[in-house]
Amino acid sequence: MPRLFAALFLLFGSSLPAPAQFGLPGGSSTTAVMVPETSAIAPGKPFTVAMKLTHPAEWHSYYKNSGGIEIPPAINWTLPEGFTAGPIQWPVPEIKDGPAGRSLIYSDSPVFLIEITPSPAIAAGETATLTAKATWQICKTACVNEKKTFTLTLPVAGEAAADPAHAALFSAARAKIPAPNLDWTVAAQKDGQDIALRLTPKSNAVRALTSFNFDFVSDQPFVQPGLDPATVTRDGETWVVPLKRITEDFIGEAVPQEDSFSGILVSKTDGIATVAIGSTAITDLSAAPGAAAINSPSPASGAGLSFPLILGGMFLGGLILNLMPCVFPVIGIKIMGFVQQAGHDRKKIVLHGLIFALGVLISFWVLALALFAGKITNWGNQLQDPRVSCVTLLVMLLLGMNLYGVFEIGTSATGVGGSLARKQGVAGTFFSGVLATLVATPCSGPFLGVAIGAAATLPAVPFFTAFTFMALGLSLPYLVLSAFPSLVERLPRPGPWMESFKQGMSFLLFATAGVFLWIYGAQVFDRNDGQKGLWVMLGLSGVACAAWIYGRWTQPFRKVAVRLAARVVALAFLLGGIAAAWPWPAPVPVAGEEKQKVEWHPWTQKEMESLLASGQPVYIDFTAKWCLTCQLNKSRAYPPEIVKLMKDKKVVAMKADKTNTNPEIEAKLKELGRTAIPVNVLYIPGQPEPIITPELLSPDVLKELFGKIP
Repeated sequence: MPRLFAALFLLFGSSLPAPAQFGLPGGSSTTAVMVPETSAIAPGKPFTVAMKLTHPAEWHSYYKNSGGIEIPPAINWTLPEGFTAGPIQWPVPEIKDGPAGRSLIYSDSPVFLIEITPSPAIAAGETATLTAKATWQICKTACVNEKKTFTLTLPVAGEAAADPAHAALFSAARAKIPAPNLDWTVAAQKDGQDIALRLTPKSNAVRALTSFNFDFVSDQPFVQPGLDPATVTRDGETWVVPLKRITEDFIGEAVPQEDSFSGILVSKTDGIATVAIGSTAITDLSAAPGAAAINSPSPASGAGLSFPLILGGMFLGGLILNLMPCVFPVIGIKIMGFVQQAGHDRKKIVLHGLIFALGVLISFWVLALALFAGKITNWGNQLQDPRVSCVTLLVMLLLGMNLYGVFEIGTSATGVGGSLARKQGVAGTFFSGVLATLVATPCSGPFLGVAIGAAATLPAVPFFTAFTFMALGLSLPYLVLSAFPSLVERLPRPGPWMESFKQGMSFLLFATAGVFLWIYGAQVFDRNDGQKGLWVMLGLSGVACAAWIYGRWTQPFRKVAVRLAARVVALAFLLGGIAAAWPWPAPVPVAGEEKQKVEWHPWTQKEMESLLASGQPVYIDFTAKWCLTCQLNKSRAYPPEIVKLMKDKKVVAMKADKTNTNPEIEAKLKELGRTAIPVNVLYIPGQPEPIITPELLSPDVLKELFGKIP
């Protein structure tokens, strides 16, 4: 039923006829003009015409792939015999997020260029009449179809003559059309259900890039517009860009899938061109003999690593686990236990070492199976979900605090299976290997986290191979020392150095948590008018406080009542912190009921004086990201009724942001007699003195303030 309602609503809205001469609900219609670049044309010499659409405020039209089921502009030409019209040359659109998904739109005044080629048989001195019937759709909260017929009559001369009156228009329009692709070699491969776009630099400009600061506009509806730079990885020189497929539109209709696609690689870096990516076939390497499936590596861990390098890293990570305080002290004890059980028989000692390693291997295979069954191998794709980023960030933070010694986990692991490990013979040695894995796992944070991130980019067989190498790294000292038990005497003695080593390893985890915080910040910090980032940081502080309370006040020597109270308080801080940091879904607005927001403009003294001179009241918010009271005011003082009141009173809202040093803002505050923020000021034309509000704002305060405007 919701799908049917949405479809009927859109069809009703988009079926409203609105020729360009008629007004639209809530504003005037699009102003459409078509002009030629030349004042005279020449036989057989191509020339260009431009169609410019100036939309009503807050309305927009669409790119040739609208991103949904909206209708892009189209032109039906009636031309003299022998004339031909080329396709519309599309400027780069904006990517707009909305309740129905991402759309590719043009706001304000898009200009579309079309190349016309005259007949070579037309003679100088004649005239040529071109007729273009143009249609387009504009949308705001509903959609309206518009149309207009243009007629151009152009003289024919021996040489084409440019029209200087339109030179600026055509120059600006060409600047917004993507350039031919001279920078990249492009390929595309299937990545599970999605697509991996592979971009290899050809020009020195893009070869020098150290980060991928681009967006992607697709020409076909089955490829989702936009991309997350945090998911882009490197494979040698090649950038691997994950693109999501769209299999059904927002009303549930299937979107046809194709074997190739094209689009625009939109640059956000100065000096790097926005280029058109031509038709690119999507290859399926998994169908080729011996070819491995392509998965997008995790950007935070091992992205772009070759398989041998991943194996080497896994092996080294397993080897370093033996230096952890929970593992290292038992190595010598275990080896001497092998010697005692085998009665100094060299072959039997080696056999015990091999059985012990088998216990470790099987334990790691079980761990890998659990991770694989839980689809952790889609780790790179999962990071597109902010909930996964949040959980990973919290886990890395808590594991880092654990390694640093703020609290302890895994201290009872040595008791797990202890009775089995104390058994004599081969069975006891095997379960000692299992126990060693259990004991090592709580200490493996900085290595296991990175290992999963790297190995998760691999298909099943290489994935299990990678974890096998980690198990071999953990087992290696036991294998070597069982073959040469006399080396036990040369092992360093356990001591304080091991605790220092463990604490040092915690900073690897804190660094990993920082990377995930960066990813998570890109996903959610701008929510709730920029307030979500503040709550995430407070939430992480709450989680860290919970870990400290647990580690400080639940130790065995504390009284039972103290330990119980500490657990309750720690749990409250933990749950409260997670709730504050969690990426709760933002409410999806119903069409026509979107939350009204204040439209802020950057403050300058010159702009403010210009607005006041034109008779418009000006409201200035002197603010900064680091001002918590400012953020509180923003979250509570501007409900829809205040936004409506500001619009009714024609108040222009200006933001004077002093997050960074700004001498002009400092001078203005000094003029107002203020040294600290927040400061909110209303200037009313004709009144000599501004009205300064209290520091703490509320809707009632602003209602009274704007009520003073005549």
